[in-house]
Amino acid sequence: MTYENRWLVPVAAAVIAGGVGFGIARLTNPTPSTPLIESEAARPQILKIEPKEIATAGIVVEPAVGGNLGAEILAPATTAAQPNGVAALTAHAEGMVSRLNKRLGDPVKAGEVLAIVDSKDAAQIASDRSSAEARAVLARRIAEQEEELFRQGATSRRSLQTAQASLAASEADARRARNAAATANLAPDGHSVAVISPLSGRITAQTAQLGAFVRTETELFRVSDPRLVQVEAQLAAMDAARVQPGDAALLILPNGATARAVVRSVTPALDPVTRTQTAILSVPDGLPLAPGETLQVRISPKSTAANGIVVPEEAVQSIDGRDTVFARTNNGFVVRHVAVASRGAGRASIISGLKPGEAIATRNAFLLKAELGKGAEDEE
Repeated sequence: MTYENRWLVPVAAAVIAGGVGFGIARLTNPTPSTPLIESEAARPQILKIEPKEIATAGIVVEPAVGGNLGAEILAPATTAAQPNGVAALTAHAEGMVSRLNKRLGDPVKAGEVLAIVDSKDAAQIASDRSSAEARAVLARRIAEQEEELFRQGATSRRSLQTAQASLAASEADARRARNAAATANLAPDGHSVAVISPLSGRITAQTAQLGAFVRTETELFRVSDPRLVQVEAQLAAMDAARVQPGDAALLILPNGATARAVVRSVTPALDPVTRTQTAILSVPDGLPLAPGETLQVRISPKSTAANGIVVPEEAVQSIDGRDTVFARTNNGFVVRHVAVASRGAGRASIISGLKPGEAIATRNAFLLKAELGKGAEDEE
């Protein structure tokens, strides 16, 4: 039955325990003056809805993908910062924390100073740099004088070469001293070192306290870039053997939402404690994940041939005793009857009635079923 002259009215509280509903404005079209030849039973059932109404109702639309429900691997996982997405910051010279510019949770930029540490080692580094640069200046003057005397024939070539060698050695010492000062993040005051973040992100851990004495190996801050996060899934050995880089995966987030991911690599050896192997998954840019979160992943190995289309089980609704999905159209949804081969772990395997790539309603698809039923009642 085609609902061309109406759209979704607010779903009653009985449809959603807790009272979540959505309403959609009625659409009116002139009644055809000639009778339809096609029977009502043969015509597809259609629901018209605007994109903004879909978002308001919380209806999620996803493409149907080919897969093998029996071959899918469901595994626990945690989020972790990528190796280049986290930095442990220490002072490069021991001393006392004299200034704190940032606190736990604060955003930071690459190159930003988080703290200042007063240090006698810093003073020594500054002194060594000044001495080396002074010796280089003196050696340069001597070498210039020797060159002038040599041109005048007042000194030997050996004296000139000795002066030039002394200049080269002095300049090398000066460069080494400057590099040491730069590596230690020597502050302009010459008696302290700066704790500088090498990347942008947020401070996720902090032990630095004002006035505390710290050593070079003491971690003062930990900075993480939330954009550089990966998912680490724990797989049994028999499952890990079927997983290859490039395999598609689905992340099941703590709030019930899902997101696509891709297997980047699989560790070659078993963890001696958990007796599992770790699959590293790349996540989409902008996905709001923080290191340390727990979630589940569903991996679809390419090595197993697809024997159907696998969709979230909530996408399949029973209408008049038939398994049905709601396929997205330009102006709403159309009812599509499908054949379900199997169900398990919140997924359903469809073997007919749907093609890979077709967009269907998944989460909150039952709202469309409820509105379809309401429309049928109004027709009677």
